[in-house]
Amino acid sequence: MNKVILIAGPTASGKSSAAIFIAKKLNGEIINADSMQVYKEIKILSARPNNYLGIKHHLYGFLSVKKKFSSGQWLKLATKKIKEIIRKNKIPIIVGGTGLYFKLLLEGVSKIPKISSIKRNKVLKLYEKIGPDLFYNKLLKLDPKVFNYVNLNDKQRMIRSYEIKYYTKKSILDWHKETTNALGNFNFVKIFLNLEKTKLHLRIEKRFKSMIKNGAINEVKKFLKLKVKSDLSANHILGLKEIVRYLNKEISLKEAILLSNIRTRQYVKRQMTWQRGQMKNWLSFEQNQASNWKKNLLNQISKS
Repeated sequence: MNKVILIAGPTASGKSSAAIFIAKKLNGEIINADSMQVYKEIKILSARPNNYLGIKHHLYGFLSVKKKFSSGQWLKLATKKIKEIIRKNKIPIIVGGTGLYFKLLLEGVSKIPKISSIKRNKVLKLYEKIGPDLFYNKLLKLDPKVFNYVNLNDKQRMIRSYEIKYYTKKSILDWHKETTNALGNFNFVKIFLNLEKTKLHLRIEKRFKSMIKNGAINEVKKFLKLKVKSDLSANHILGLKEIVRYLNKEISLKEAILLSNIRTRQYVKRQMTWQRGQMKNWLSFEQNQASNWKKNLLNQISKS
């Protein structure tokens, strides 16, 4: 069975260097799964790898910040690259911190029609008005199929199941059956690269200082000249907002660095929450002091 290695993990956990090490040892090529590293104009702030060390990298810095780019588009491109790499008898290594990209890769794209926020709020208000017990009974009357899918303590899943059946007239389970995954027969080796919290925070601080030193402020100046529309994803790159405030003389550079580090730590917290909820069956590999931790990681992958 074709092997595909997935390496996820929080920001600044050393995913890129681990991926390059593994690619060298296993004859692999690397595919980006970071939603900000796709943009060509923000190399420094997105922490795009500086040196590919002779390993072929795909889907890095290929898109303008002025373009819209969806997770569905990424999935289509990544799927194509995975198949190309396998045809060359090489191992695809997908690396990044965007949890949704990995979820789509493993589960495929759902065909559930979009339900407006107005309609969703109506269901939420109903839940809050009648409480979980009555809402659960109401849901089972509406959609008996979800009896083994939803439990009384899972508010989010209850509400989602109700709104889908109510507004689409079709059970969420029927929609799930129609979800297709083009890579369903592949052997996914799923690694979540972890690092002790204090060490990770120190890495975040060190990395942002290095970004400033290596030209992040000039990168932001150039970004501002592009007049990127406010609704585009590139505006959410970590550190951008804080440097803009510094350039506007609203805060000092020291404050910008501090605020950026705080926001990055908050983002890491969300990444870890995603991991606990969506990546329960991934191998959580804890980096340790041992100089050979990458070798240990390679051994784990080789066994899979």
